[in-house]
Amino acid sequence: MSAASLERFELLADLHGDEARLLWELLEPVELREGQQLFREGQESEGLVLVDEGSLRCESRRTGALGCHGAGTVIGAASLVVVGPRELTAVADGPSRVLLLSREAFHRFEADAPRGAARVLAAIAHLLGSTLRDSLDHLTGPPGR
Repeated sequence: MSAASLERFELLADLHGDEARLLWELLEPVELREGQQLFREGQESEGLVLVDEGSLRCESRRTGALGCHGAGTVIGAASLVVVGPRELTAVADGPSRVLLLSREAFHRFEADAPRGAARVLAAIAHLLGSTLRDSLDHLTGPPGR
């Protein structure tokens, strides 16, 4: 995988060239074996997770199983800007590789590539807005009903 392959992650799709290379250098790869926990619900969040290979099974004490997140997905995007506990537990659903972007590393990216960081933050805001709308639709039904 290289910096150019970051565009397969929706939050990072607008990064190209120097911005993508800079962010790539800030990512921390982590290899997980089947059943290995990446983080647990209630643990302090430190940044986002890019699922590079394999998948992570996610669950929450409040909602139970939340399904699996496979290669190309992002978990914990809000944790780049919001300090607080993780809302779920993530466990490798087989051999997996993730790339971690810590909040501290994102702040370095923000200082060195402010326009790129602004694009990532805009993508996070879009994602959070979509999640909120989906949650409201689930609770109240789609608009116009």
